[in-house]
Amino acid sequence: MIMCMSDILCVTNRKLCCDDFLVRIERIAASHPAGIILREKDMLPEAYETLAAAIIEICDRHDVRCILHSFPDVAVSLHAQAIHLPLHLLRKMTQEQKSQFTDIGASCHSVEDALEAQSLGCTYITAGHVFETDCKKGLPGRGLDFLRNVCAAVDIPVYGIGGIDADNIVLIRDAGASGACLMSSLMISEDVTGLMKAMEG
Repeated sequence: MIMCMSDILCVTNRKLCCDDFLVRIERIAASHPAGIILREKDMLPEAYETLAAAIIEICDRHDVRCILHSFPDVAVSLHAQAIHLPLHLLRKMTQEQKSQFTDIGASCHSVEDALEAQSLGCTYITAGHVFETDCKKGLPGRGLDFLRNVCAAVDIPVYGIGGIDADNIVLIRDAGASGACLMSSLMISEDVTGLMKAMEG
């Protein structure tokens, strides 16, 4: 389980980043989120491994959990402690592979997804998208009732994702979530520290 004073997970998207990506990650890590999910799933494994090694080094310096995404073999190779996967990849992992990690997360879009992720050994999940977001343009958010139902269905931490900001994060917490994920705002904000403080309420 992720242990941290913050309840915010950063989800990366280097294509949205408005400055040097490693500098941006350094700034985010310095604000001590609950973790940084390196979600660069369009990369080839070799390139992802090179980037992940650099991100892990930054996170280690700031004592922030680095959660690799989509590439379990890379994560094992780098001795990463945490992995986040879409369900279709999680289903393919063996028990031996899972035993390499202290934290395993999955992206869930229904109560059924959440229950399956928990049964497959996840220590936390993300649930979304909760609110309408530019990342899912044209798709309505699944809403707070969806999030409440997911939180009530499982015994592991749930992090809401999608369209979450300082104005609505209290609704995410009130729905029973352990925290929230931020992507776009952390990739483009000129004041990462201020944004993180605003999210803490």
